Amino acid sequence: MTRKQLGLALLLGSVAASPAPKPQVSIPAVPSIPGVTEPLGTSLPPGIILQPPTPPLPDPDPNYTPSEIKPKKIGFFFAGAGDNEHADFLASYSLDDDTFGTLLRVVDLPTSGNSPHHLGASYDGTVLWGGGLLSLLKTQNTGYYFDVSDVYNPAYKKSDIATLSSIADEVRAKPDGGFFFTYMGSAIGTSPGRLVETDANYTIIHQWPEDVPGVLSVLDQQFDPHGLSIDWDKNLILTSDFLSPITILKPSTEIVHANTLRLWDLTTRTILNTITIPNGGGIQDVKFIPGNPDSAALATAVHLGQVWIIYPFKTDANGNQGTAELYYDLGDNARDTVAIFSDITQDGRFAYFTYTTGNHVAALDISNISNPIRLDDPNEDQPITGPHYVKVTPDQQHLVVTDYFLQTGDIGLINTPADYKAQYIDINPDGSLSFNRSIDFQKDFENRGGAKPHSSVIYDLSDPSDPKWL
Repeated sequence: MTRKQLGLALLLGSVAASPAPKPQVSIPAVPSIPGVTEPLGTSLPPGIILQPPTPPLPDPDPNYTPSEIKPKKIGFFFAGAGDNEHADFLASYSLDDDTFGTLLRVVDLPTSGNSPHHLGASYDGTVLWGGGLLSLLKTQNTGYYFDVSDVYNPAYKKSDIATLSSIADEVRAKPDGGFFFTYMGSAIGTSPGRLVETDANYTIIHQWPEDVPGVLSVLDQQFDPHGLSIDWDKNLILTSDFLSPITILKPSTEIVHANTLRLWDLTTRTILNTITIPNGGGIQDVKFIPGNPDSAALATAVHLGQVWIIYPFKTDANGNQGTAELYYDLGDNARDTVAIFSDITQDGRFAYFTYTTGNHVAALDISNISNPIRLDDPNEDQPITGPHYVKVTPDQQHLVVTDYFLQTGDIGLINTPADYKAQYIDINPDGSLSFNRSIDFQKDFENRGGAKPHSSVIYDLSDPSDPKWL
């Protein structure tokens, strides 16, 4: 580490530890001025990365009528306007059998061009948070909050931006209120990113790590957290490092992927160890296996097309806590597929993996953790294009998969094919999958140039006394 890096680390550590940190600001949305702000949004030539923070174009002819039906199963989807000029939005749909695919509500953001990314619900289910992956490029807020205390009438709540970090990714709710988020990059999109925390009022209060050793470690070795999983009972956090965000944008010619995960102590929010998957080429996701006695977690290595198992209480050759072992090789058509995301059923029996440019959803029976069994045919031509975000529904009977990852257009290096659908896939009793129904966002949002649904949160009100959401 250079003297400059050391000085910067000490400075950041001392600032973060100050008694009155101010880690959050909010950038007001630019008001729409007819005839003035609209042309600005299209005036820059292709290849210019930073965009003017203009308001979204007005939607002159909404092509839906809010539905007054009250389905028991509701899907919330965080989506971007296809033309990047109209407002990005949260859309809710019925997932009931008799009204499946009925558009219920659309809640617009006050901004556009965010590249809406991951979506998550608060612990009490009354608030949704959605992160903008590329909001930074329009110098606008990065985190967006929605009031869903009445799930049939969601409303926009507020937005914010962190001071040290940007490029929003995964989200986890805190039992005492608030959220943790992974922000993959710094405030200008370079490494390092941060693990961001809010209080119960949804105000950003910390951007971890804040201790000097932790800041030194993330300056010394690439820290671009994407995946996030928390074992509340064992006081553990795992984050997985994916890629350096600035390197997906031109004039970069090569994306810099990471090969590491960080194991954290939840109580102190400090990093215990950096765990390396050799030549992993982007560790996009990590999730603790529910009910596993060793608190094991599964992590995805994108370049390798592999699933690795993380044992947080085992020690490595140097006596450090946390180890990684190859768990399952998904095969040739999973290698270098840009993104591999995952979800696991709540009983810890079945794990599912999407690989985006492989156009495939893989299924593993992990009920015997030492003997995973493949449940899908890796050579099957599945009716899906560009799958990414995957969510097991609260009733554990379906997968919701959104078929869109990222398209940076002329300014970047990632432009993955997509069919822009939300797939509703049946989980069979043996854990295998049956493709069934889908929602076509391109058709429903033609007046916005189509739509790009990236993520979802599912509510199940089948038992009014015990509502569930995931």
